[in-house]
Amino acid sequence: MGEVTELTQLVNKYKSVGIASLQKVRATQMQELKKNLADQVFMRVIKNTLMRLAIKDNKDKPGLEKIEEYLTGPNVFLFTDINPFKLALTLERGKVKTTAKANDIAAFDVVVPAGNTGQPPGPMISQLNSVGLPTRIESGSVWVTRDTLVVKKGELINERLASVLSKLGIKPVETGLVITAIYDDGLVIVQDQLKLDIEGTKHDVESAYADSFALSLSISYPMPENSPALIQIAHREAYALAMAAEIPTKETIVDLIRKAHMEMLSLSSRMPNLQEKTAEPAEKTEKS
Repeated sequence: MGEVTELTQLVNKYKSVGIASLQKVRATQMQELKKNLADQVFMRVIKNTLMRLAIKDNKDKPGLEKIEEYLTGPNVFLFTDINPFKLALTLERGKVKTTAKANDIAAFDVVVPAGNTGQPPGPMISQLNSVGLPTRIESGSVWVTRDTLVVKKGELINERLASVLSKLGIKPVETGLVITAIYDDGLVIVQDQLKLDIEGTKHDVESAYADSFALSLSISYPMPENSPALIQIAHREAYALAMAAEIPTKETIVDLIRKAHMEMLSLSSRMPNLQEKTAEPAEKTEKS
């Protein structure tokens, strides 16, 4: 059996075919990913020319030829039946932090913390200063005097900064497999479309639930989720109405008596003033 025929059968065996770049991916990381995904994904490094021939020979996957434009550079191909978005998320979580080289992209805002660098005085002082790090010498070591942002997420790391960060043991780059494109049951989904904002989606769902719950309460629409709250609201409003109308029930009688007692005390406290005001006109009449 020829290799192209074998690849064609492999493509037909699975629902999805993904392409991931092998640039900056370590062999140890590939081995770990293959081990972790062995029951879900079959990974194989294939030459792009062979993959093009397998695509051309394939008649059972409509639209498969659309992934040919992504066959550039060294790639590993992922054959799977799991959801492409789940696969992309799994690969994203499998990334590891590594030291930077010139022109690498920062994976996050890199802040060099204040403290002892563990480096002796000498050329290190000028190297740290050249990337904007304030320094002082203390106990025979170079110290960074305050937390300092040296590069923002998505920015290029130049050679000088890469060298400094490496000496400080800071790893600002993430490496791992990133799907360039994936063919899934007739559709081709590219890298940007596979990015999932899990926290943002979670927040949106929670916000939508809170809004719909509040709406259901405001219009008194009964559901299993809001029935206890609606009953509490109805009880509270019925109680307030009974108190305002002074309707005695077993729930209101105690508070009605307490309310009457407080009103009696209030009235009683004002009686001397009322008696004095009533007596003053009478005295004026007698004198006249």
